[in-house]
Amino acid sequence: MIPRIILSVFFYFFCSHVVMAEDSHHNFDDYLLLLQQKALAAGVNQAIAERNIAAIKIFKKANLNASVVQPKTLEDFIPQAVPEITVSTARAMLLQHESKLEQLSKTYQVQSRFLMALWGMNSRFGEQPGRFPGLSVLASLAYKGDEEAFYIAEFIAALKLIEQKNISEDALLSSSSGAMGQMQMMPSQLLKYAVDADKDGRIDVWNSMDDAFASLANMLHQQGWQSGSTWGRQVKPTMALDPGLLGLRVNHTFVQWQAYGIRRFNGADLPQRSDMKASLIAPDGSKGRFYLVYDNFLLLHQFNPTLHDTLAITYLSEKIKQ
Repeated sequence: MIPRIILSVFFYFFCSHVVMAEDSHHNFDDYLLLLQQKALAAGVNQAIAERNIAAIKIFKKANLNASVVQPKTLEDFIPQAVPEITVSTARAMLLQHESKLEQLSKTYQVQSRFLMALWGMNSRFGEQPGRFPGLSVLASLAYKGDEEAFYIAEFIAALKLIEQKNISEDALLSSSSGAMGQMQMMPSQLLKYAVDADKDGRIDVWNSMDDAFASLANMLHQQGWQSGSTWGRQVKPTMALDPGLLGLRVNHTFVQWQAYGIRRFNGADLPQRSDMKASLIAPDGSKGRFYLVYDNFLLLHQFNPTLHDTLAITYLSEKIKQ
């Protein structure tokens, strides 16, 4: 009897410790200690790490997957994502800030219409630069396990923004997915490319339009934006396509795409060029629209979770140009 009691007690305590260990692994406060260790290992100042991490609370609205809703078709999505009021506002804003944008375009070799389209689609022309505590959002996204390594890196980058870029923790506001400022750039992007364009001694992509636009233009320029090119074009296939030809990871020259039966949307031949490559995408499947997209499209796509969202930006850029 006694051995059985002892065995039962042992089993109870063993199971209790296993449960406690599992609970500990899922405890947010313990996870913050892990983030602090990783931040210190990455070179973040200890006082800055400890002070800012101590103030972090779990952010329950931080859920990247919940914000990604696959639209039905581009035919339905684009008119909803880019209504006429957005087009007219973009054109008016471009005229209002024409001289500033022209100077930025010359300095960074990025066409003004793309800067305006990104501004309009990412933050509604600066109206939605982020309103949630950025560190809490990033820590919570990392804790939830979706793309954990990515969000740990962004969390560390956000701490380095505080340390290196003269940005206070109170100013470090983000969307529910961790993107920041009028151009909705991630902390690692701001850390690498942010510009104090208005020369006030600090970077403020939330309230300074100069800083926001210059930071975006600088990033696109340094990432290889091609100012002599555009984003792509709508096309149509004239024969059955191998599904393996579709996707951003597949690249061919215009000459090769011509041989595969791809033509301009009006049926004319593609440019007879072999000096640049493009990818063929069909976001709605074989019965929907087809596009040949270029390197600039890939740079625009880093801001968005779906091809539909990126094509909405390119659509707005085309409407601005008209």
